Amino acid sequence: MAKIIIADDHAIVRSGLRQILSNEPDLEVAGEAQSGAEVLELIRKGSWDVLVLDIGLPGRSGVEVLRDVKRECPKLPVLILSVYPEDQYAVRAIKAGAAGYLNKDSAPDELVKAIRKVLRGGKYISEAVADRLIMALDEDADLPPHELLSDREYQVLCMIASGQTLSEIAEAIALSPKTISTYRARLLEKMRMNNNAELTHYAIKHNLTT
Repeated sequence: MAKIIIADDHAIVRSGLRQILSNEPDLEVAGEAQSGAEVLELIRKGSWDVLVLDIGLPGRSGVEVLRDVKRECPKLPVLILSVYPEDQYAVRAIKAGAAGYLNKDSAPDELVKAIRKVLRGGKYISEAVADRLIMALDEDADLPPHELLSDREYQVLCMIASGQTLSEIAEAIALSPKTISTYRARLLEKMRMNNNAELTHYAIKHNLTT
């Protein structure tokens, strides 16, 4: 039986995922975590077959946690589960080592299918994500400005574009408003923009908003 870790900071989500997988005789939710630190603690203590990881964990982004997990346990397949559309984070997650990317709006049987595929050593991504990966691997391709942002800067960009204030962003990802302000300043500099309105316009134009 495959031993699965579910990492999500919402208890109701973890409960729902556990319920879905409880109907599968070959899959067992043997561990739960609500932060990146708890994920790393679990993988250090035991042997696991799959990690289902929410990309929106507080404190550190799921992509940052993913990179830590792959350093600790390179062979552990990680399936990213996210409220964000594929075109926002999927390519970043796959390039960081994820075995698959699944939106939380997906049907329950899609989750089971994704877990079984990554268990077999496969990648679970849509055709659209596969196309974007091919483009990302083209070294001669001109990258748009948002592709040059760090994972955290990119996350802050998407949240600003969705209409959240710096204080709301700080609370959502468990960082100080001052730190979020620093990330905003960096991404404005990298994007060569002057204010939130310009960032929001750019994000809408490039389909980066939820």
